[in-house]
Parts: sequence; C-alpha cells; structure tokens
Amino acid sequence: MLSRVADGVFVHVSEFVQTNTVVVQGDDGVLLVDPGIHAEELACLEKDLADAGRVVVAGFSTHPHWDHLLWTTGLGDARRHATARGAETARAKLAGGLDPERAKAVGVPDDVPLDLIGTVTGLPPGATRVPWGGPEVRIIEHDAHAAGHAALLVVGPGVLVAGDMLSDVLVPMLDMGAADPVEDYLDALTLFDGVAGDVDVVVPGHGSVGGADQLRTRVDQDRAYLGALRDGRASDDPRVGPAARPGWEWVAGVHEGQVRQLAQRREDQREDQREDQR
Repeated sequence: MLSRVADGVFVHVSEFVQTNTVVVQGDDGVLLVDPGIHAEELACLEKDLADAGRVVVAGFSTHPHWDHLLWTTGLGDARRHATARGAETARAKLAGGLDPERAKAVGVPDDVPLDLIGTVTGLPPGATRVPWGGPEVRIIEHDAHAAGHAALLVVGPGVLVAGDMLSDVLVPMLDMGAADPVEDYLDALTLFDGVAGDVDVVVPGHGSVGGADQLRTRVDQDRAYLGALRDGRASDDPRVGPAARPGWEWVAGVHEGQVRQLAQRREDQREDQREDQR
C-alpha cells in the first residue's frame, strides 16, 4: 500500500528487510525509485499506481545491488536511470543474467521477478538532476556502500531518498572493495550535512521514514559508528547490541564481519610498511 510521506511523495514498504520504494508525483506521471521486492508486493504496487491513475514516466536505481535494480512489465517501459558508475557496475555484475543459482547465492528470495533486473541507463558522469518532467530531483552521488551510489533530494517537499544509508535498523554497510570504505562513507555523510537544511523527511532504503530531526540523529549515529570501526574500538551502537530491534539481530553479524575485515586491512597495511622498511 502506498503511504504519503510528504506532498506528492509516497512510500511502498516491502516485508523484505523493510525495503522502501519511493513514488514522486509529477504533472504527467510519477518517478519510481527502487521498486521491490516480492512478486506480490510489486503486483500490489502496480495496482496501487493504476488505481490512482499514476503512470510511471521515469525510474531511478539508487545503487547497483539486486534489491534496488528490480522492475516488472506492469510498471511500464519508462527509462530507468542510474548514475554512470552505478549503471556500469550493474552491467558488470549482471553480465549473463542472474540465474537461480547466482540469485540464491546473493540472498534473492525465490519469488522475486528477475526478468528486467538491472536494465538501467547511466546518466552523464557528474549529472546532478534526474531528467523528468516533475519536481526538481537533485542527485547526490557518492561512493558509500557502493560505487556510484546516489541519494535523491526531492526539492519542494524536502524529501531525501537516501538509498542504503541513514537507516534506523541497519548500521553503515561498507563497500569492502573500495580503497578506503570508511572514509568514503564519512565523505557521504558530509554531503548529507550540506543539504540538511533543505530536508524535512528522510527515507532510507531499509528502515523507518524519519523527519528532519532524524536526519541529523542518524548522521551523527552513523558517524560515531564509523569512527569506532576506523579506530578499532568497540561500538556501543544500539543497532548491534542488546537493544537491537527484534528480528534484526543479524545486523550484529554484519557488524562483526566488518570489524574482522577492517582489522585484517590494518594488519595488511602494517605488514606492507614493514616490508617497505626492510
């Protein structure tokens, strides 16, 4: 079911990791961001849009992970945009398609429609606006979580569509393939600081919708979490402790994995320095 979160902006929530699909109303139709996840939920989204007389005139994928690259024939054939690097990464990841074996390996539920996954068109490098006929939608591109990740700022209603960031239930999930994943994430949070005065509503890719106060709270919380990771300190983040929301205890496993990988990186760097000194 579509729920209004601001003037002309609606959210459809999936049971899969509380994934948020965002719909932005324009004069001639809607911009659809990250539709998902289960087949029956996508069918519900199609029906909700059709019942309201809303035609999809543009799509956007915030980043090249499977749960943000979905589409169905019932949503129409509008162009689906992504950043240039996001589209390039999606093409590379999905070369040859996503067969059932590969899909299972990355955690895709059996009932997710995959026929149109990843059919996105990259915008010109450095693009700062979504090209469509509705309200101005600014692109805030960064490298946190995935190369070519984008948040969208819907100007007017002041809605920040954050992609897989600023969640109240997920800790920052790093792109461990990056040269400096922690600094990439901190840089993205600084970009959010820069638009905070224009934001009234924040919609994370996964988790609860929040107001302007939640944007600042979540940025601060994520920055504190990342600082502990970077420095090798224990984290007191409630999202990975005893106070974690019921059903989300698995996030502690994500955290522990990141701790191990960053510790290994630090050890590898020290070993490289020792080798250089010999």
